[in-house]
Amino acid sequence: MDNHRPYKDEVIISWTELQRDAKFISNQLLSIGSWKGIIAITKGGLIPSALIARELDIKLIDTVCVSSYSSDTDGIDQKQNDLEVIKMIDGDGAGFLLIDDLVDTGKTAKFIRTKLPKAYFCTLYAKPAGKALVDLYVREFKQNQWVFFPWDIDYQFSVPIHHQQSSNLKAR
Repeated sequence: MDNHRPYKDEVIISWTELQRDAKFISNQLLSIGSWKGIIAITKGGLIPSALIARELDIKLIDTVCVSSYSSDTDGIDQKQNDLEVIKMIDGDGAGFLLIDDLVDTGKTAKFIRTKLPKAYFCTLYAKPAGKALVDLYVREFKQNQWVFFPWDIDYQFSVPIHHQQSSNLKAR
């Protein structure tokens, strides 16, 4: 592995895990109170926001569009850049859920906290550098783990080992 990469390990979240974690966090949010709506942090917060909106019967969903990763690389090779604010909303976030998939370094979370200080900030997943910036999360990962979400993964058929071995024997 390239020693220049900040990520040393990979974690793959399945659709089943994501939905289970969204239901878990929805249950927690329901016990806290009612919400005016959801503010999804794009792009990662879109799918968790839809799942949570369904569970809590929330009809109003808006977005803040902030990017901190470069789009010229994918997956584990991505690098964080300066924040690019594409769309922000008015107000202080009072009565709203602010939802993202993951808080990583906290760079985006710090910025959005200053813009929407009264929003209740939740993410499905958190890493140590950013977890103090959110009000609620389901699961924590190590800072050096890269998290792949279901929309990052292309599921394909895997040839069973016994077929691979017989193919190798025939090739000899």
